[in-house]
Amino acid sequence: MAEPPDAIDLGRDRDLRGRRKDVWFRRSLLALVALVPVLALFNLFGQRPTTSNASVPAATLSVYAPTTLRGGLLWEGRIHITAHREIKNAILVLSTGWAEGMSINTIEPSPTGEASDNGRLEFTLGHIPQNKSFILYMQFQVNPTNVGHRSRSTTLYDGKTELAAVHQKVTIFP
Repeated sequence: MAEPPDAIDLGRDRDLRGRRKDVWFRRSLLALVALVPVLALFNLFGQRPTTSNASVPAATLSVYAPTTLRGGLLWEGRIHITAHREIKNAILVLSTGWAEGMSINTIEPSPTGEASDNGRLEFTLGHIPQNKSFILYMQFQVNPTNVGHRSRSTTLYDGKTELAAVHQKVTIFP
C-alpha cells in the first residue's frame, strides 16, 4: 500500500477521528438546503390563487390571483365582473401593487383603452349589459429582485362613479 502524502493524517482525514460532529453538521446543512424545494412543493412560497369578492347592488367584482409569490414565478390573475344592472362605461383601476416589480406579459381581452391614473393602471372595458359578465385575464412574471409585502387593490367604476373595490395583501418571497 502506498504511503499517504505528508500533509494527510489517515486517522483524522479518512477515518474522521475527532471529527464525527463535522459529518452531522454537513448533513444538517445539506438537509436545510433540500428543505426549501420540498416546502415549495407544498406551496408554502406561493402560487396557489385565492378569490376575493366585492358585491354591491350594481355589480360583483371578483379577483382570482395568488397572494403569495416568489421571484421568477409566472402567474395569472383573473378579474370577473358580473353586472347586476347595466354598466355603461366600465373602468377597472388597478393599484400600483399589481405592476410594481412585475412584468406584465399579456392582458386578454385587450381593454378598449389603457391609461395611467397617478401611477395606477386604468383599463376602459366599455359597456357591460345587465346580467352579463366580463372576465379579464392578466399574466405576470415576478421580477427576481422584487421581495416584500405589497397592497393590491382592484376598483370598478362606471364612468366616474365607484361601484366596487377589492383589496388584497401580497407577499413576495425571494
